[in-house]
Parts: sequence; C-alpha cells; structure tokens
Amino acid sequence: MKTDTLFYRLFEAFPGIFFELINRSPEEAESYQFSSVEVKQLSFRIDGVFVSNINAIHPPIYFAEVQFQSDSRFYSRFFAEIFLYLNKTELINDWRGVVLYPSRNIDPGETPRYQELLHSGRVSRIYLDELGEIAENSVGIATIQLIVAQQEQAIPLAQNLIERVRAETFQQQSQADLLQLIEAILVYKLPQLSREEIEAMFSLDDLKQTRVYQEALEEGRQEGRQEGRQEGRQEGRQEGRQEAKLELIPFLISVGISLEEIAVRLGLELEQVQQAAQSSTENQNEG
Repeated sequence: MKTDTLFYRLFEAFPGIFFELINRSPEEAESYQFSSVEVKQLSFRIDGVFVSNINAIHPPIYFAEVQFQSDSRFYSRFFAEIFLYLNKTELINDWRGVVLYPSRNIDPGETPRYQELLHSGRVSRIYLDELGEIAENSVGIATIQLIVAQQEQAIPLAQNLIERVRAETFQQQSQADLLQLIEAILVYKLPQLSREEIEAMFSLDDLKQTRVYQEALEEGRQEGRQEGRQEGRQEGRQEGRQEAKLELIPFLISVGISLEEIAVRLGLELEQVQQAAQSSTENQNEG
C-alpha cells in the first residue's frame, strides 16, 4: 500500500482532518466532496481534490498532493495538474493548493518560475514531522503523525492513539473506521509484525472492528467446520493457539505493556504470563 493511498483513505473517511491541517474548521468539510481526479490528457492524477457544493468564487477548491519522495520537478507537475483541471471544469470557484511533505528536506525549495504562486498565499506547504503540538489536541492529526513516524516510534504512538480513540466520543461507525485506518497504517509501516502482534495492541471490543479480527474470525469458522469433520484435531489446535499466545508475551513486554494487561488482552491467567516472562528472561540470560 502506498503512502498516498493511506492519505486518500484518511481524507475520504475523515475530511475534517484535512481542514484541521490547513488551520480551518473541520466543520467546513461538510460542504465539500472529496475525490482523486485524473487529468486524462497527460495521465496526471491529483491525489485529492476538495470541491465545494457551492459553485461560487468562495469557498475555494482545494488541491491536495502527498509528496514523500524528492522531485526537483514537483512544482512543475503540481501546477500543471491544477491549471489543466481548472481549464476543463465548469466551476468558477477560486483555488488553493496544499502539499504534504514528511519533512522539509523533501521540499525541492524555491523555484524562481513559480515563486509568485508559492508566496501568494494560494499554496500551503505542510511538514508532517512538525505537527507535534497540533497532534496533542487532535486524534486526526495524531493519525497522520503515525503515518510518518519512525518504525521504532510507531508501536507506542499507535498504542497511545488507540487509547485516545477509545476515550474520545465518536459515532460507532466513525470509531470503527478510524481503528481500521490505524490497523492499515500499522500493516504498512510494520510489515514484519504478525497478525497476532497487531491484534494484541487492540482491546477485545476494538479488535472486533478491525480487518485482522474479521479475517481471524473467518479462519476460525473455516477451521471449526474442518474440525467438525476431524474431531481429533481439536485438542491440537487449542494447544497451538495457547502456544502462540505464550510466544507473543515477550514481544508485548518489550513494547511496554504490563503483565496484568497482557493477561487481560490474551485471555490468559496472570500466573501463565508471569511464567512465560520468567522463561523468556532466563533464555535471554543463557544466550
């Protein structure tokens, strides 16, 4: 999954986050339609276009571009896409451009032929690694921060974000969508993690809303059908699941989860978790 795909999913499900990024009220999203637009003449694709429901000079059309790779010709392409779109549309709205960079060093910098546009107030350049204070006050911005986080920071950031999603008031579907998105980001950023390791970051109620849980549930149903035909395998499968949970314990300890919380999340007795933790420590000492 590409980074721009994650942003597309984010802005499609939660368009208010885009308006938070540009210091506008998230309620403005209610009067906009979001889409990805292809300018067919030159095979250009604009990552995201927010078009107002009102065909007037104001409010403006917003062109959003996610740029995570250095490209000296980026602004040439960006403005070409915008002006080709404006040439083809019947809308009379004014326009604004918004570029999302992971950090300043990806921005190609000042380009003399476009400096009037870049300094006109029409174009906002947002550096996602500089959103610290804003992310503390917004779950949406914190979700964007997770996308650009270093791998070693992703797990604690995700755990904190999941707790915030639980604590804040959301409509049930919105909460489910956000949890699905967090899951997708984790899968994208941490491909080395197993499904069980990702599952362990969510509470049981959260987990039931994610794709990994639904996949596991379906696998369990299929296994159950097979077990109905092959009764002798049931005990072995239960032992296998138990062993998988025990093998997961050292990983959960390493990311800072307490033994008590591990027991709750995995559905184990605290004594089992303590024994597994002790065995892991002894093995490390022997190594």
